[in-house]
Amino acid sequence: MSEEDSSLGSAEEFQAGLDDVIKQIDTLESQALLSGPDDHRNAILTIHPGAGGTESQDWAEMLFRMYNRWVERRGFTAEMMDHQPGDEAGLKSVTLEIKGDSAYGFLKAESGVHRLVRISPFDANARRHTSFVSVHVYPEIDDVSEVEIRDEDIRVDTYRASGAGGQHVNKTSSAIRITHLPTNIVVTCQSERSQHKNRDSAMKVLAARLYQQKLEEEAKKLQKYESAKKKIEWGSQIRSYVFHPYSMVKDHRTSQETGNVQAVMDGDIDQFIDAFLTNPDLNNSLSRIETDDNGS
Repeated sequence: MSEEDSSLGSAEEFQAGLDDVIKQIDTLESQALLSGPDDHRNAILTIHPGAGGTESQDWAEMLFRMYNRWVERRGFTAEMMDHQPGDEAGLKSVTLEIKGDSAYGFLKAESGVHRLVRISPFDANARRHTSFVSVHVYPEIDDVSEVEIRDEDIRVDTYRASGAGGQHVNKTSSAIRITHLPTNIVVTCQSERSQHKNRDSAMKVLAARLYQQKLEEEAKKLQKYESAKKKIEWGSQIRSYVFHPYSMVKDHRTSQETGNVQAVMDGDIDQFIDAFLTNPDLNNSLSRIETDDNGS
């Protein structure tokens, strides 16, 4: 029909419709690969800058913006659970609760170290800097009671929240810090005015981290996990974002790359997620670990 109608408008309408269908097919193909027992869950995503002070903290904030843009593109929602601003710029840490269909299934591909190479805007001599930020993604546990957390195993501290919030945050010790003594895992939450709500949110994050730790311990026994997710340590980055001397984003696990850095920073990361999900050595090993852990 488009060939019979030679008008430009008809051709553009056909191409737009075709592009929409292709996107829908890609989405269905990705969802079909989400076979893990936890893939359907919401996700808890944390971002922590590495060594490097302001430079790394600024990179952490850039990734924070990137994931928020991705959430908007997907039609998901993101709620801030904890936010620690940087001393001069950027942020020291942030925790997001991301809600959406199979949010964890998609975002599990993002766990690891993200490396940035650019001319630093904080360097008066305009030198090239390399920064590292670690991203952790955990499946949200619907019911905290699914993970055993004994009262005697945790220490709960309260302190005054920092950052925006008016006089309230300066006068009330509403922020919560929970330390899980057996594992030394520490979680914080200060996003709510209510100490009780902050405690509930912190317990949710703790449950997710303990659940993930359980999966990782099982993975080590099976010796399958290392091929699916590199250990979170400097020098083992999963993805590099190069702004200078050329433009490129490359995932080192799948070799997926693009020269459109700006689009990626605006949330266009589905190409990397899809490449991860379609790689049987990466995605399937995670699914097998989770299935074995659940006794299936």
